[in-house]
Parts: sequence; C-alpha cells; structure tokens
Amino acid sequence: MDDMESGVVKKFMFVNRKAPHGTVYALEVLEMVLISAAFDQDVHLAFLDDGVLQIKKGQTPAGIGVKNFSPTYRALEGYDIEKLYVEAESLAERGLTEDDLLVPVEVLSRAEMGRLMAGMDVVLTA
Repeated sequence: MDDMESGVVKKFMFVNRKAPHGTVYALEVLEMVLISAAFDQDVHLAFLDDGVLQIKKGQTPAGIGVKNFSPTYRALEGYDIEKLYVEAESLAERGLTEDDLLVPVEVLSRAEMGRLMAGMDVVLTA
C-alpha cells in the first residue's frame, strides 16, 4: 500500500520556473497541482525565474494562438490550495511587484525559499 492509499499526507511543492506560454510545462504543472489536491495532499506552489510570469496580471496570449489559462490560478483557493510562494529576486529581476500578480502569494527570499523546499516530502520542478 502506498502513502496515498494509506492516508498519509505528504508535503508536495510544485516549482514553476518556465514562462507561461510557448511550452506545455506551466499548464502541466497546474494540472498536477489540481490532481494532488484531489488526493488531499498538502500542496505548495512556488514561482521562480520566468515562472513568476505565469501569475502576472494582464496576460493576452491570443496573439500567439494560445489560450490564457492564468485565471485558473484564481480558482486554486476553491481546491484548498492556498500556499503560493514567489521568489523575491525573481520578481525584482523582471521588474515586477506583488501588486502585478493575479493571486495572493507569500514573497520569500531565495534563501527562505530554499529552506521551505528542504522541508517538503516531494519537490517537482518544471
């Protein structure tokens, strides 16, 4: 019997490092997050590097022929996914602030993010 079948809750951290469009990574991670939450796992979601752009307000990717899935992040709270983190350095490097983001997040320094990740049972990065 594996941990999910036995009712053991694991701390999962999904780390988004890729821009929201141009690859399947961002959407695939979002789907994995929703699946993990459906199994009542303790889900954390982190945005680093270009991953911070996934939750930037005002995305209009129709010009490149893709659907804007970023509003889905606002629905995460309905799935009890409320532990969203953004790396402060990644925001600053892209000229963004917390006010530029679609959803409430906790902004952590690179060092704080590393400590948080160290306390997870599972860390998946895309």
